[in-house]
Amino acid sequence: MRLLIISIFFLMTLPSFAQLQPVKSGVFHWNDLEAKSNGDRQGRAILEGVSPHFEYLEMHATTQAVGAQASAAHANENMEELIIVKEGVMKVTIDGMSSILGTNGVISLMPQQMHSMQNVGDKPLTYYVIRYRSKKPMKLERGIASGGSLMINSDSLVFKPNDNGGSRAYFDRATAMCERLEMHVTTLTKIGPSHEPHAHDETEIILMISGETAMHIDGVEYTATAGDFYFVESQLFHGIRNTSDQSCSYFAFKWK
Repeated sequence: MRLLIISIFFLMTLPSFAQLQPVKSGVFHWNDLEAKSNGDRQGRAILEGVSPHFEYLEMHATTQAVGAQASAAHANENMEELIIVKEGVMKVTIDGMSSILGTNGVISLMPQQMHSMQNVGDKPLTYYVIRYRSKKPMKLERGIASGGSLMINSDSLVFKPNDNGGSRAYFDRATAMCERLEMHVTTLTKIGPSHEPHAHDETEIILMISGETAMHIDGVEYTATAGDFYFVESQLFHGIRNTSDQSCSYFAFKWK
């Protein structure tokens, strides 16, 4: 009887991610996300689940009011983070080193590093946080060898023009949790596709910065504007296009 009780207690206390479902392809609209206020902050839960390469994947957005206190410094024992500034000015401190990031600034954060974020601008600061844990063993040495944690401002990157518009490359590297994590911003200056539809092993997120787009994913068409994002599962055929005569821009990041 005592063994049965212990077994039931163990099952009840298993980490919640054990019951999580795969995140499905589609579009997530910013205006559909419920904002919950807590003092000088608002939080928006976006998704939580698993993917072919991650045993845990969670995404949310935080808005800090003007003058808000910095988030409490903390470290993730076995989790990596990707943080994207949607709007505002952020002071980010990682293991005692601080940087100022503006809109479209990006942080690629290693596990086991103390970090905090603070609004240091004169407008609300909003940022996305993507947290993930690989199905394969964490490799801190690999992440350190690839450059460790990164703090990148968009205006520090070279814009490379092409026939459709251009792009800014943020990084393409291995991390502690990923064999490959690649991120860039694409700008399309005319109506039409960015490239031919394709598929790849990596799972991908397309996060809209501006403009109007449509995307086919596995035969289904979705649309998105600023603040929305597409989620594309591994190996699914997909392609994005600009649907307006105005330019559009978006983050594209993928992992395996």
